[in-house]
Amino acid sequence: VGYVGEDFFPTVDAGQIRLHVRAPAGTRLEETERRVDEVEATIREVIPPRDLDSISSNIGLPIFFNLAFVQTDNIGSQDADVLIALHPEHAPTVDYIRRLRRELAQRHPGNKFYFQAADIISQVLNFGLAAPIDIQVEGNNFNQTFPIALQLESMLRSVPGTADVHIGQVMNFPTLRVEVDRLKAATMGLSQKDVATSMLTSLASSSVFAPNFWLNPKNLVNYFVVVQTPQRQIHDLQTLMQSPITPQAGSSIRTGLLAKSNIVTGHTTPVVASRLGDVAEVSRTIRPAVINHYTVQRVIDVLANVDGRDLGGVSGDIERKIATLPKLPPGVAIRIRGQSEAMKQSFGGMGFGLLLAIVLVYLLIVVNFQSWLDPFIIIMALPGALAGILWMLAITGSTLNVSSFMGAIMAVGVAVANSILIVNFANDMRREGMNAFQAALEAGRVRFRPVIMTALAMIIGMLPMALALGEGGEQNAPLGRAVIGGLLAATITTLFVVPIVYSLLRRKPPVSHELDARFAREIGERLEPDTL
Repeated sequence: VGYVGEDFFPTVDAGQIRLHVRAPAGTRLEETERRVDEVEATIREVIPPRDLDSISSNIGLPIFFNLAFVQTDNIGSQDADVLIALHPEHAPTVDYIRRLRRELAQRHPGNKFYFQAADIISQVLNFGLAAPIDIQVEGNNFNQTFPIALQLESMLRSVPGTADVHIGQVMNFPTLRVEVDRLKAATMGLSQKDVATSMLTSLASSSVFAPNFWLNPKNLVNYFVVVQTPQRQIHDLQTLMQSPITPQAGSSIRTGLLAKSNIVTGHTTPVVASRLGDVAEVSRTIRPAVINHYTVQRVIDVLANVDGRDLGGVSGDIERKIATLPKLPPGVAIRIRGQSEAMKQSFGGMGFGLLLAIVLVYLLIVVNFQSWLDPFIIIMALPGALAGILWMLAITGSTLNVSSFMGAIMAVGVAVANSILIVNFANDMRREGMNAFQAALEAGRVRFRPVIMTALAMIIGMLPMALALGEGGEQNAPLGRAVIGGLLAATITTLFVVPIVYSLLRRKPPVSHELDARFAREIGERLEPDTL
């Protein structure tokens, strides 16, 4: 089992690659675009034209209303998603990913690269996360959680089979902090909300907090109507300080000042134009670009891909590494999410289901055979079936996953059915006067052809699936391989091991024979001899 390994679902070569490029935090959009052009040139060198279909790059933040429909890690102008599509007849995608991972790191230092799930099946299995392994450090104090995340990132890099290890959040984003002098702002009839709203309108447009639409009566199409300061006019800190600040309609401070002015002077005080520099000071600092939460708690994600190894083995090594960490500060916790978490839950349920299926089959046979020993002899074919499943997965390079578990359940059912044929026929032979050894030998000889035909029909039917023929055939190949391996071993066990166990354990007559004899004696005691 340890050699075979565990995966949630088989990997499918969809002919798509999704690469995320992250320049240093705060890089301007123009510079990010230039770097992405260089990355695309490297991609075209690594992937030959006969295999490369197209390259599409999404640079910077998408429009806010697209965030609900576009799964992206872009959190600023320094980020870009590069989508690579290959031709249908292409070399293995994983080989290109490994070459790109090596070449991009060597040719473009200073940038961060990691690959994400490109096909829809892998994205669903990752539950929207950027990688199959996600270690979350929970805690409200970043001064405590971020050093732990850095330590985990270093530990994960030393685990064999991990790739693209990185921290999902950008913690060093250059930021301008605006400190409003509330007393000075109040004397000018402004509140903190007025300053924030004016700055938001100037820098990000009014569509963020006050969306407005215009309906074109000619084509009945809605258009955004927004107000925003042209970006070319805000090119340094000095021009930012000249941004106008105006009170909002219904401002409580402005309303109070106007009412007081009306009482004292009898007329309305005119609105005085204010600038950001009149009421606030701006300082440079470094802040997290995005703050993520999970179940209300702040989290830092340490993400890792799996390459050249099974997911279960890598997850197990990571858990052992985490167990060596010293005691965490109060309020800080480490949790593993992603495919590894879902895989353990699914495997626990499917393993219990397989065990329950064996128990239920045993109890059903007990009811039909009216014996506890015959069903035990019948299920002696199952150890061989399970061993054959593991050997076939090991030989073909497959892993234990949901598909191979389903194949194991199917192989168990057929193995039990064939074993029932042997034991039932042996019991019939003993009713005719044979001993256990002779009955077992005769059952193996007579039932040889039915057992072989049943197993062979199932094996031939599963052969195309096991060979992963057709588009996306890798998804169901482990199921066919598990069935074939299980039936090959179960057939040998049924024809040789089950008869041997039967001849050694079956010393008493069949239960049905005992019942027939007892029934005959009871009838004979109640009826007249001449009637008998």
